[in-house]
Amino acid sequence: MMADRPPMGLRNVLIAYNAFQVIISAWLFYECVDGAWLRDYDLRCQPVDYSDNPKAIRVARGVYYYFLVKIIELLDTVFFILRKKFNQVTFLHVYHHTGMVMLAWGGTKFLPGGHGTFMGVLNTFVHIVMYAYYLITNIWPEKKKNIWWKKYITQMQMVQFALITGHSLQLLFRECQYPKFTVGILVPQNLFMLSLFADFYRRTYWRKPKKEE
Repeated sequence: MMADRPPMGLRNVLIAYNAFQVIISAWLFYECVDGAWLRDYDLRCQPVDYSDNPKAIRVARGVYYYFLVKIIELLDTVFFILRKKFNQVTFLHVYHHTGMVMLAWGGTKFLPGGHGTFMGVLNTFVHIVMYAYYLITNIWPEKKKNIWWKKYITQMQMVQFALITGHSLQLLFRECQYPKFTVGILVPQNLFMLSLFADFYRRTYWRKPKKEE
């Protein structure tokens, strides 16, 4: 479709899109922290509250909006293609975005709250920082090379996957009314993502300088 067309700039579109992502990620982070974590969330074991009390509804609503945001984030790939940034449409990028939509759908459908919201809280916090970086570099492209904290975004993502893995493994060693089968989904998924991001980090930031001929 884009083979014979020039790349689109989309600067204003990307500024608006990234600003939206920062705002919606901050709101989702606040909703989960204020609605659950600052009240009675237990990091060791938190069952899903399927009742219709206001707190449970608030958390379930946040999980649902999180799922919708994961769908909207598929636009990242569309924007890469429209701008002919094909080098950024990698296996890591496509797998990560597709996998997050599927996990968020499963959470919305079957587990709208509880232990698994740990993943959503970490992910929304990382996305606040990540999309803020994208926003800054779209508003001031000349600053892109001077942003020293870019690599720390990838480090935050790797820490996120490690923490989710450890948090999920707890379910194997304690009695908790939260499905243990989720361990078989989240642990391999997050270890795989950790390996992919670690490889990306190594190739991007640990590249050895070329020897002078």
